[in-house]
Amino acid sequence: MGYQLSREQFDRFLDRLKEDYRVFGPALDEDKGALSDSDRITYKEVSRLGELVLDRKSYFSPKEIFYPLRETLFRFCDGEITVPAIDEKKTAILLRPCDINGIDRLDTIFLENGPSEDFYYKRRRDKVRFFMIECTTGFDSCFCVSMNGGRTDRWDVAFRFGEQILAEVKSEELEPYFAGCAQQPFEPQFVTENSKKVRLPEVADITADVFKHELWSEYTARCIACGRCNTSCITCSCFTMQDAAFGAEGKMGERRRTWAGCHINGFTDMAGGHRFREPKGDRMRFKTMHKINDYYRRFGKHQCVGCGRCEDVCPQYISFARCINTLSDVTRERKSK
Repeated sequence: MGYQLSREQFDRFLDRLKEDYRVFGPALDEDKGALSDSDRITYKEVSRLGELVLDRKSYFSPKEIFYPLRETLFRFCDGEITVPAIDEKKTAILLRPCDINGIDRLDTIFLENGPSEDFYYKRRRDKVRFFMIECTTGFDSCFCVSMNGGRTDRWDVAFRFGEQILAEVKSEELEPYFAGCAQQPFEPQFVTENSKKVRLPEVADITADVFKHELWSEYTARCIACGRCNTSCITCSCFTMQDAAFGAEGKMGERRRTWAGCHINGFTDMAGGHRFREPKGDRMRFKTMHKINDYYRRFGKHQCVGCGRCEDVCPQYISFARCINTLSDVTRERKSK
């Protein structure tokens, strides 16, 4: 069912919704940017339309709303183990199609990649409802069209924001919150072309000799292993475990999982002091191959959705899109020989 809302009606809609849901959307973090006296856009709880920032890309993805940066899995005390409770209130997230597709990739890793679902991820993820923000132009660093990440039908409500706000509601659960709004047919549109384009290499053309190509040495020289690309990415899912003991006897404590990533120092450290992929170029190769090759071979779709956040946040101005295009050129050149 389609609806038309004024800006005032949208605020009243949020008031009704917040009785049952926590509502998140892209909002301003004042003076929290990477440079002095600069702002950034991140995902925060919102109560009014005026709090939403819709003309700038968010610095972080919305995944931390339901996949926390650090999460306590269980606590132990003198042999007894307890799992912490979570907020049982449901969550509505205003987000773009690329991020919905990115969460689909997270769902695949946490819910389908193995014999059992990840309990901790699932109990939060089941509470999430998608409010899709119509996106027909993208931003300068986006390449979602090339990655088939700019279009989706996995939304509960789709919104077009303007002087009047149009909404298409697919979820019966959310239909009552639009009571009193005028009905208006609406079909969301999607971006069809980005200014930045990526040429994906054929998966079958990526062979073992490509792993040793000199193209990766550029990133050994440039990458500083800050991990911003990993932590800003909507599809990165890696984590590490931390055990913390409390008290003099160490009988109390907790186990936590914390985000980790292939670019971050220590990610491949193993018992006995063994360490893999020490050169930064090897880490870039590992990430690239996972995003556009390994994941595809296993699940039939690319992990990268082309949001471009990794390029936006990199202090060394490393372009992931350029890396993919260079890899594509290398594989085509080798195939033609």
